[in-house]
Amino acid sequence: MKNVIHLREATGSYFITFNITDWVDIFIKPVYKQIIIHTLNHLIEHKDLTVFGWCLMSNHLHLVIKPGRNGGIAEFEKEFKSFTERKILEFIYTEPEIRRKWMLERFETNKHPLGILKKYQLWQNSSNPIYIDMRKVRVLAEHVEYVHKNPVRDRIVSAPEDYLYCSARDYAGMAGLVKVNVLPLVEQYLSASETVHDNFFGKYISN
Repeated sequence: MKNVIHLREATGSYFITFNITDWVDIFIKPVYKQIIIHTLNHLIEHKDLTVFGWCLMSNHLHLVIKPGRNGGIAEFEKEFKSFTERKILEFIYTEPEIRRKWMLERFETNKHPLGILKKYQLWQNSSNPIYIDMRKVRVLAEHVEYVHKNPVRDRIVSAPEDYLYCSARDYAGMAGLVKVNVLPLVEQYLSASETVHDNFFGKYISN
């Protein structure tokens, strides 16, 4: 029996953001950043995940992705959050971490009321994925560009490709940390565009 792939699944990607509980700046240490990178690459290699854009900031992760054929965006989110939460909490306990007590208190105090079986909650529950029809290349490119401009907006770097934990390096022809699928048409759009549209939030986020 053949697997039936709906048009939405075959042509769709998603813009999604994962925020750390209470906005704790956990990704200021390389060990925690590496867990995110390793997990994305593992899912790309073994779970058919496609990453078109990503950017890891100090307390949140932006992704433009296409989930594997054997699972949708909800399955990806559940697996990604579950694995990275477990590994990061392990390292919080084992790594030298002067903020350990404070961070764990944040993750315990702000956990979801229904999280009876969990002592800590690393990731916020809401992610609000936005569906993107990949046939609309300009829309896809605008989301990737928005992701890339995060460290520029926060004045960490002056150019997106200067930020190591971001796919802007891949689109600039440099080797990135995650195995990104660089789409030629998106790459062409980004190279021709000087800045992301000011009304990005009005068009995509606020609705």
